[in-house]
Amino acid sequence: MADFQLRSVPLLSRVGADRADHVRTDVQAAIAGWAEAAVLRVDSRNQVLVANGRVLFDAATALGDKPPRDAVFLGRIHGGRHVWAIRSPLQAPDDADVRVADLRRGGQLFDDLSAQLVSCATALLNWHDSARFSPVDGTPTQPARSGWARINPLTGQEEFPRIDPAVICLVHDGGDRAVLARQAVWPERRFSLLAGFVEAGESFELCVVREVREEIGLTVRDVRYLGSQPWPFPRSLMVGFHAIGDPDQSFSFNDGEIAEAEWFTRDEVRDSLDAGDWTSASESKLLLPGSVSIARQIIESWAARD
Repeated sequence: MADFQLRSVPLLSRVGADRADHVRTDVQAAIAGWAEAAVLRVDSRNQVLVANGRVLFDAATALGDKPPRDAVFLGRIHGGRHVWAIRSPLQAPDDADVRVADLRRGGQLFDDLSAQLVSCATALLNWHDSARFSPVDGTPTQPARSGWARINPLTGQEEFPRIDPAVICLVHDGGDRAVLARQAVWPERRFSLLAGFVEAGESFELCVVREVREEIGLTVRDVRYLGSQPWPFPRSLMVGFHAIGDPDQSFSFNDGEIAEAEWFTRDEVRDSLDAGDWTSASESKLLLPGSVSIARQIIESWAARD
């Protein structure tokens, strides 16, 4: 009963487009594909236009006869059509079926293809927004490799998109109870899993042990990998685990991040999952994350065990 697997692939980890990484450095292929390419506009709040589960594209040729310098190549979709993304204001939708949405609050609206494209576009554009100067000498850098790098024009040094790995873990007793916790900045009744960023020189498994001890004072064992999910807010990778803790060990909130934690039974978690998520109007004592998060997938997978 101690072990379990994810029941399904997290939404933002699902395969949609062909990333076609060879096109990034093939200028002629990029220009040749531009005539029929699609452009995804992402505004400053990382929002896009979506209708019936699919993101809406503009025709690339409206931006010129070749990709703009600040456009980022996302890959190829149906029939080999190229897809690029740009940072741009969105035109207010005049169609009732068109919505403005982002991944964090509206990820459940996207189909697999759209989720992958928006996740990739958000991560890349966020990185470009914060990486405009060389970390070595402060020289303004220029986009390269179809948006997958930035280059220092004086030294030729390339910088690549930063990914910040973080662990997220369900602590359980090997049986019918699991720990859920509430951050101090969250409203009452909103609970989730324990998570934290990996430190330099630290493995994922060691990070799980350290973060759980720091946040709630428990010593965990049997740390086991479940799955991963990009989390482009702004550029994280969430790596999911479960581990066993001792319910007889007292909680201690050592770093001030966690306001409360509690052992919940499987039946209590199932009832809360049935009640909805953080956005619901449920009166449940326990409100859990929405479906866009790997946290929800981990909790649902554990709760589904007999």
